[in-house]
Amino acid sequence: MALLISVAPAEQGWSVRSEALEADLTFERGGRAEAAARDLASRLAASGRAAEVRVFLRDGAEAGRFLHPARAWAS
Repeated sequence: MALLISVAPAEQGWSVRSEALEADLTFERGGRAEAAARDLASRLAASGRAAEVRVFLRDGAEAGRFLHPARAWAS
């Protein structure tokens, strides 16, 4: 099962939440939050852990979903 990373509006800006993080990340702009979430997902996939990024709009609707399958190690 893929590790979930969510990008959602926060009181002041946008937040990135995941079990992979010790604390939520907060950004002023949604685009920066999404980029950080996708970068985290890419790094997790490179280490062999599948990840899924879900981006939510201010009204709570899902705006996008990005799957990052775990990459197999080259031998």
